[in-house]
Amino acid sequence: MDVMGDKATLFETGRFVQPSGEEPTRDEAAEAAEEARHRIQAEAGDVESMSVLGAMLLRRGDLDGAEPRLRAATAAGDRAAANNLGVLLHQRGYPEEAAGWWRIAAVAGSAAAAHALGRHHRERGDEPAAEYWLRQSAEQGHALGAYALADLLEHRGDADAGQWMRAAAERGHREAAYRLARALDRRAAAREDGTGTDDGAGAEAAAADTEAAEAEQWYRQAAARGHRRAALHLGAILEKRGELKEAGRWYLTSAKDGEARAACALGFLLRDAGDVESAAVWWLRAAQDGDGNAANALGALHAERGETQTAERWYRAAMDAGDDNGAYNLALLCAEQGRTAQAEQWYRRAAYAGHREAANALAVLLLQVGDTSGAEPWFSKAAEAGSVDAAFNLGILYAGRGEDRVALQCYERAAAAGHTEAALQVGIARLREGDEAAAERHLRCAAGGGSAEAAYRLAAVLDARRPPVSEHELGESSLNVKTECEEWYERAATQGHRRAQVRVGMLAAARGDVVEAARWYRTAAEAGSRNGAFNLGLLLAREGSEPEAAVWWERAADAGHGRAALRLALVYARRGELAVGQQWADRAVALGPAEVTERAGRLRDALREELSA
Repeated sequence: MDVMGDKATLFETGRFVQPSGEEPTRDEAAEAAEEARHRIQAEAGDVESMSVLGAMLLRRGDLDGAEPRLRAATAAGDRAAANNLGVLLHQRGYPEEAAGWWRIAAVAGSAAAAHALGRHHRERGDEPAAEYWLRQSAEQGHALGAYALADLLEHRGDADAGQWMRAAAERGHREAAYRLARALDRRAAAREDGTGTDDGAGAEAAAADTEAAEAEQWYRQAAARGHRRAALHLGAILEKRGELKEAGRWYLTSAKDGEARAACALGFLLRDAGDVESAAVWWLRAAQDGDGNAANALGALHAERGETQTAERWYRAAMDAGDDNGAYNLALLCAEQGRTAQAEQWYRRAAYAGHREAANALAVLLLQVGDTSGAEPWFSKAAEAGSVDAAFNLGILYAGRGEDRVALQCYERAAAAGHTEAALQVGIARLREGDEAAAERHLRCAAGGGSAEAAYRLAAVLDARRPPVSEHELGESSLNVKTECEEWYERAATQGHRRAQVRVGMLAAARGDVVEAARWYRTAAEAGSRNGAFNLGLLLAREGSEPEAAVWWERAADAGHGRAALRLALVYARRGELAVGQQWADRAVALGPAEVTERAGRLRDALREELSA
């Protein structure tokens, strides 16, 4: 029992021993003068001076000097002296005698002595007696008594614990303020997660906001009194709200008091602000205090600088601190260096510890070396743990086996969690099934998530719904208004989707915007689109640039475009280069499609006759 600490001291008068960590700073000369005055008065028989002098000596650690003064004052009926005599005897190792004096003081009305006596009984397992005396202390307004009573009741699961914890917090007990804030924080989080009482969504949200706001105020009060964990939580609240400057101040306060998590968080704030060197200083301090997250951050910092050995050392330090991310990051480092065996070893360590991304990465690695049977259970484990990528990868695995129904279930699971490519696969599957409404819904999700293929397919779905417009209805205003499908085509095109680029070019050509059409056709062609090259050739030919058109048709034909080969055959035939024209006609016949094959066959026969004439 730390009798000279927060939990066994008195705040009633100057005659009571103050907490060793909260002793007021006083001028040494003034204190010496006060002590001398009390000595003179104590020798003259003044009971209060005996009590105060004994408390002063006890606080200084002079037990031999304090005891006779306290005993004399106690014999004269001074309750403060009785309490402090109990503190002294407890320090000397006589807890039962100390409890006797505390009982005398408590019966005389000392709330501090009742608190000390209550703690004495609790330490001996006598909870009924402990509760009785702690309640006596708390009901007299003693902050430490209220806190100790709340702690006892909370341990028993008593609903009254919260009432006394709040009372202690309101009386200035910083640990009570912190614990009250934590309780409010947890209740607010439970309401937000839907695990609180269901009084309606709006009421629950309002209650959660109220509790969160109150929790913040108690964190602030505890932090202002020097509670380092309260300062950490307050900093986290402010950071989440975007108030980074104030968050940094509280993190700094907490970190200076030795809170490693605050030092780590401060490091991330500094890094995000661009001050990497200062961030590294705080991460180092936190890592040396055993913070695994900070050790990982240092590892990542050194890895970015190419200092792989130092990075590996910090990742190992993170593992030693119990952070599974250390093993995962070490595996990533080994994989980047081509050390596959070591990467697998560390992935396995993290995966066995429950690291879902490590399980997914391990499965991918096993899949890459052809171990499909070994990969599947790890994909499943990661997916069950909530890894969206693993659910998607599991879908790919089943699709590769031809188990399309199971694959689709995996894709749907990943899509529901926001996986863009999974949503695309579900959309494609629904299109195949003819469920256009469901397909559109998933394609919109995937397109909104940045999938160019989904944007193109969504545009195609919308394009197919557009009613045909007759030529006499195509006025200038209608041609210049972009439809939603064209906007999706353009989004896909700007992301590099070649078919979308060709389609945007066609729509621009239909509007009469030759320059825009040529730009998109050229972009697609240069990216390897044979349709883009063919259409660019058509556009150039119409503009009178047949030689340049032939260059693009040749590129398209070499990529397997039958119509481009037919166009080249006609170009060379018109130029009188019949043999070359016949070669391209032969190529067009081979490439097709049927309509091209028929026309190219007739042209080839005509050129052959011309050449043999």
